Amino acid sequence: MSLVNIASEAQWQSLLSDTSVVIADFYADWCGPCKMIAPHFERLAKEHSSPKKVAFAKVNVDQQSGISRANGVSAMPTFMIFHKGTCVETIKGANPPALASAISKAVQLADGGKASDLFKTPGRTLGGPGGAGSRASGGGLNFSGLLNALIIIVGLYLASLFSVDPYKAAEASSFNVHRPKDPPKPTGSANANGARPSQRSAFKTLADLGEE
Repeated sequence: MSLVNIASEAQWQSLLSDTSVVIADFYADWCGPCKMIAPHFERLAKEHSSPKKVAFAKVNVDQQSGISRANGVSAMPTFMIFHKGTCVETIKGANPPALASAISKAVQLADGGKASDLFKTPGRTLGGPGGAGSRASGGGLNFSGLLNALIIIVGLYLASLFSVDPYKAAEASSFNVHRPKDPPKPTGSANANGARPSQRSAFKTLADLGEE
């Protein structure tokens, strides 16, 4: 099986201990960029999966919040590469070129390469230090960044077509640090239909990171 959907912490720990390299996709059903890059991740999984050597895993942050929090996941999508149970690379954001490059190095790692040689930095974040945008040479236009932004916008639009209410799902997510423990009672601020104004989740997706 080229792609493993993690259903429990026991399954996750077993995969890490039994496989040399594990590439994990931490995602959420309500995350637009996650849906956009999912087919790309699946193609890479089919191409590079190898029993006991390289495994690709999908981790739903809402269903497996314990695993996600233990690994410091704070934005979606987040891709993490583990070697012998230890994270050696983290990629935040829907960045297909960066993901493909990291997975290519991970395959070399499974074949006997050294993590210190293959992964020089602790991880890369799209648009942040060490990311694809900051590596562009010269002071001109960052065409790579513009292209990535365009891809993200299109992906978000397409994802919204298949999501009934992504903001509501994000607001209900256990990863929303501002989610109230008990649902507040309706007040006089409700509209005529009894519905309260929608609130955007405090949980960050790649689109939110780009606005900061």
